[in-house]
Amino acid sequence: MRNPEAVQAPAGVELVQGTPSNIDDIRKAAQGSEAVISALNNSRASDNPWAKPVSSPMFMTDVTRDTLTVMGEQHIRRIVVTSTQGVGDDWARINPVFKALINASILKAAYDDHRGVDQLVRASDTDWTLARPVALSNKPAGAPLRTTKTGTDKPGTRISRADVADC
Repeated sequence: MRNPEAVQAPAGVELVQGTPSNIDDIRKAAQGSEAVISALNNSRASDNPWAKPVSSPMFMTDVTRDTLTVMGEQHIRRIVVTSTQGVGDDWARINPVFKALINASILKAAYDDHRGVDQLVRASDTDWTLARPVALSNKPAGAPLRTTKTGTDKPGTRISRADVADC
């Protein structure tokens, strides 16, 4: 659980305390919104991507299903979801060695969850964007951002978490 006092909301942003795994909290947070930005990820025992998962195996998929339900109830049409490289139609672009590493490691469960989100969002009747950052770093924001559409330019290899948040 995050400490709400540690969050500095920008001007015009109202913080609503809750948990994404509770549909009523999603309803409360979505009231009066024009769009949803979902930057969920599976919790792990540490920030190390190889650390043991803490959240339920399909946490992001379950929350996205509830979020899309709430969006329908409240007539919210736009959703932007952060995902990861190699999910959905991006899988074909991934290096075969990295694919094997994903499939033989703890990362497989996270990729399965991201794929579930991808499928739900694509099947929804919302206007959607799936953002798939490459490997994340803890560097400060400020690097020139470059975006590509699936099937066009090859993305870079790293981006800072701060730059993803700015984007």
